[in-house]
Amino acid sequence: MTQSGVRENETRQGVRRRERVPGESEAKTPDGEGGSPGAAKAADAADAPAPDAGEPGHAPAPAREAGPAGLASAQPPDDGDGDGDGRSSAGRPRRPRRLLKWSAAVLALLILGTAGAGYVYYRHLNGNIKKEALNLGDSKVAAPTPNAAGQTPLNILLIGSDARDSKENQKLGGARETFGATPLADVQMLLHLSADRTNMSVISMPRDTLVKIPKCTDPDDGKVYEATQGRRMTNQSLGHGGPGCTVATWQELTGIHIDHFIMVDFAGVVSMADAVGGVPVCVDANIHSRTSDGKGSGLKLEKGTSYIQGEQALQWLRTRYGFEDGSDLARSKAQHMYMNAMVRQLRDNATLSSPNKLRRLAEEATRALTVDPGLDTVKKLYDLSTELRKVEPKRITMTTMPNRYVGARVEPTEDAEQLFRLVRQDIALDGRDKAGKQTTEQDSADPAAADDEIPVQVRNGTRTDTLAPARGRASTVAGLLTEKGFAQAVADTDGSWSEDRTVVRYPSADLEGDAQRVAKALGIPLSSVKRSTEVSGVTLVVGADWREGTDYEAPKQDDKTPESANALNGADDKACMKVDPAFTW
Repeated sequence: MTQSGVRENETRQGVRRRERVPGESEAKTPDGEGGSPGAAKAADAADAPAPDAGEPGHAPAPAREAGPAGLASAQPPDDGDGDGDGRSSAGRPRRPRRLLKWSAAVLALLILGTAGAGYVYYRHLNGNIKKEALNLGDSKVAAPTPNAAGQTPLNILLIGSDARDSKENQKLGGARETFGATPLADVQMLLHLSADRTNMSVISMPRDTLVKIPKCTDPDDGKVYEATQGRRMTNQSLGHGGPGCTVATWQELTGIHIDHFIMVDFAGVVSMADAVGGVPVCVDANIHSRTSDGKGSGLKLEKGTSYIQGEQALQWLRTRYGFEDGSDLARSKAQHMYMNAMVRQLRDNATLSSPNKLRRLAEEATRALTVDPGLDTVKKLYDLSTELRKVEPKRITMTTMPNRYVGARVEPTEDAEQLFRLVRQDIALDGRDKAGKQTTEQDSADPAAADDEIPVQVRNGTRTDTLAPARGRASTVAGLLTEKGFAQAVADTDGSWSEDRTVVRYPSADLEGDAQRVAKALGIPLSSVKRSTEVSGVTLVVGADWREGTDYEAPKQDDKTPESANALNGADDKACMKVDPAFTW
């Protein structure tokens, strides 16, 4: 193509694909470049939102762009092999694309910079990339403090929408009635790159996790989505103004500062997966994921290792029937295995040295991505990929947020808070940090009120399985706080509680600073200050570790990754999915 031809082509690209910036409005187009698959609310009762997880219908949100997505969410086995969002599950490979989406995003970051074909082509690729605001919420979380070498960790939220707003996405995503509906963030995964770039941690949040979605403002039309009164499924956050509201929701829940987000869609993911040439996966027996009544992903593989790509990769990622106990946790495990294999494949596959393949991958990757302004050029993405490449697979740890069922949905457990704390303090989830590594606790960005203006409820949680509660502990500690100037501290004696360790809880980000101030006054570590929807104000629960005296002695901090996080090491190339005997052939 002549240089003038390139310019003409680039001009046409620019007309078709304007970058979306806050303040502008962008209508959905039929080419599928923005957007997450719509919500086809079908009659799958087990998959319909629980009473407190429902959300009034929203007007279709402006097209959201595609970005990386990844791990499976831990959902109950109630929806065939559908996504569990109220959509019909018949013949629709959906949730399983998550890991594929995540892998596609990682693929983009790893190879974008090597696909150079001159300044004009780079400008063309930059024009492919779509962008949206990073955080649409009002509350902010302070960035981590640099370590002794001046390095800071990076936290990147990977989002996979279920968009079916193009012919390509519709073909992959299912029913006609879902076309163009409000997008859902069906894949949400936080990637944490350590400050010293020696390790990487990944936390996948189940898409049906019940959370409070904060107030968000759509930057395109100024529409304000008020904070939800009750809890909603976290995947609904994308429909509250865009990916920036999903970022805000994560920060509110975890207290982790998020630096960037990347989002991807179905069609781009499949194109990139095909370009890679296949990913090796293993099953310990022949498998056919299909029930007598037609449910299942349709995955059919022989025992041993197979290289999968395209729609077969989607089938792997969405398979629940046939893997282990048939739960969504089993599906999550399979997706983790896929992601590990994809990363190793990208590092080891020499066929990617082909300029044509690299160019194709770069083209597909940039078309599929929606990012925040901090990642909106090929150079920025390449710089990020350079940082990611510093981590060897053996130092990559993938986890699923520890959770428990609430009806047909899930909620974070205490172990989840432990996982979030490790990330906040930049502690490697593989337990291989150098001995003596110093971790610092992060002060809240929310300033505390004056001590005498902070209402504090004190509860006696000293009861254990073998010991009765220590008498009078709530009153004693409330009196101690009063002596220290917290005039509004009162003992709450109306209930019975049990806590292994003393903890200070607070319900919302605007009270985090107050809760930390209470903890500091009593010598309680900030790691024991936790956000919780179970309290309405700053609440101190005196635990079994403080049954007597007025001086609190903090127990030695446990920096181990909870077993309930189902950690999987990135270098594990021997992993093989166990097949349910009822699904062999």
